[in-house]
Amino acid sequence: MLIVYDERCAEHLRGVPHPESPQRVEAVAAHLRERGDLRDALPARDATDAEIELVHSEGYVNLVEREVASLRASAGYLSTGDTIVDGASLDAARRAAGAAIAGAQAAYEGNGAAFAIVRPPGHHAESTRGMGFCVFNNAAIAARTLQAQTGARTLIVDFDYHHGNGTQAVAGDGLSYVSTHGYPAYPGTGGPDENYALPNEDAIVNVPLPPHGFGTEPFVALWKRLLPQIAARVKPDMLIVSAGFDYVQGDPVGDLGVAVSAAADLAAIVNAAAQSFCDGRVLYVLEGGYDIGALAASVAHVIDAHRASSPVPDADAATIPQTQQALLRRILT
Repeated sequence: MLIVYDERCAEHLRGVPHPESPQRVEAVAAHLRERGDLRDALPARDATDAEIELVHSEGYVNLVEREVASLRASAGYLSTGDTIVDGASLDAARRAAGAAIAGAQAAYEGNGAAFAIVRPPGHHAESTRGMGFCVFNNAAIAARTLQAQTGARTLIVDFDYHHGNGTQAVAGDGLSYVSTHGYPAYPGTGGPDENYALPNEDAIVNVPLPPHGFGTEPFVALWKRLLPQIAARVKPDMLIVSAGFDYVQGDPVGDLGVAVSAAADLAAIVNAAAQSFCDGRVLYVLEGGYDIGALAASVAHVIDAHRASSPVPDADAATIPQTQQALLRRILT
């Protein structure tokens, strides 16, 4: 698996007390460096305005530039919502989006897998506003840029604890979205009625979960059942994973009661779908995950599962609670 990492992503909010801290990517990078995984890391680059504006409005991009420039050595909220930024945030956000693009291009061209270790995260960022720790929607920008270059249909797979409202809002026209998430946790979207068949075989699929204590086996079993059938329906050329690991038991911002080791099972399910439908093409883009040790271990589990071509786990579908079983039947029939 190829890794994309750039130290500039760690400069956002340095010295600002906040769960979305530089330590998140620095700890992941240190762990991967110890394992030798960063020796051949792909270089990142800045996303251009034209690439960012495939997802975000020109007015929003200008707003971020203006408001970040006004902060200098201080920190404050973007006027669009609950995203804290400082003087380094625009630089980090451009580099995060560009790293996701670089990873998507490499995975697509090489029929392989890549992981972009980036921050700030992205899946809450809508076309005209940042929210929920997010400035630019890295996964969506990578998908739209790849689509503009190759015409690739993309399925964004989001297993973060929180619903990716920003990604859902830009789905369609060759971009599909499937998510599990704690509900009605922040941002309060992605309810059971937010499931849509879109034109040209695109889809928006949401399976909301109880906000705490869902458990490891039902979580893995749900994805084992859900992902192959959605991929078969939308026929993607590329998978992009909004890889948030705040579902892990004990995460201070999320916590679905899921073991750290589940990341390996999820990666095996994703890899199987990528091999079946996309010639192995998959990009992971880091989203949430605020228990630093669990985050670093989860990323390593994903890398190891892809490198070993781990088999799809033997997770029992009978462990999925009846509420989610009923929703799956409605979605998948």
